[in-house]
Amino acid sequence: MKRQSGPFMTIIFACAAALVAMIAPSSTPLAQERTLRLVALGDSLTAGYGLPQEAAFPAVLERALKAKGYRVEIANAGVSGDTSSGGLDRLDWSVPDGTDGVIVELGANDMLRGLDPAVTRRSLETIVERLKARNIPVMLAGMYASRNLGADYIRKFDILYSDIAKRHDLVLYPFFLDGVAGERSLNLPDGLHPTVKGVEIIVERILPSVEAFLARLTQR
Repeated sequence: MKRQSGPFMTIIFACAAALVAMIAPSSTPLAQERTLRLVALGDSLTAGYGLPQEAAFPAVLERALKAKGYRVEIANAGVSGDTSSGGLDRLDWSVPDGTDGVIVELGANDMLRGLDPAVTRRSLETIVERLKARNIPVMLAGMYASRNLGADYIRKFDILYSDIAKRHDLVLYPFFLDGVAGERSLNLPDGLHPTVKGVEIIVERILPSVEAFLARLTQR
């Protein structure tokens, strides 16, 4: 077969290059037209208790997402000691207009204080409903009850996050402290708050869920 050259081959190569460009994955995970503005609404686990601000969960998560090509800014709306009711009380000023999505991490202090899980459920659901009314999507970061609180309390508390997520079709990360809770080397001396390394592990494990959440935001 005679080898083709000249203008004919130039056209072939140009068409092949165009086809590759069409099917090759983008250098960024999302076809974002603008930077997504998120708010991390939570307690001391979000605020970064005992850590520099650059080591707090929202800052570390933002850097991890940017490293993967996402255009995102995450505001730290964590307040140490906050219960779910406290988060609800400050919701409007913690989540400004123009926010594209909220990661809600609340309930740990409710559990530590032994508050009725029905109260936690009601507060979290109200947060979700009020944000949805403002057309702001929510991702829910769950918590598990301490195993010394009794079977009845554990059952009622642990299930409330999945119940809310199912009812409102939310992206759910079931246990915010997965891989960190109970690990002495990954927590501060109080045994409750993660170290710098602990936060890094939290971010590593929650990242796929956050990416799924961002995918939803870009489809709206």
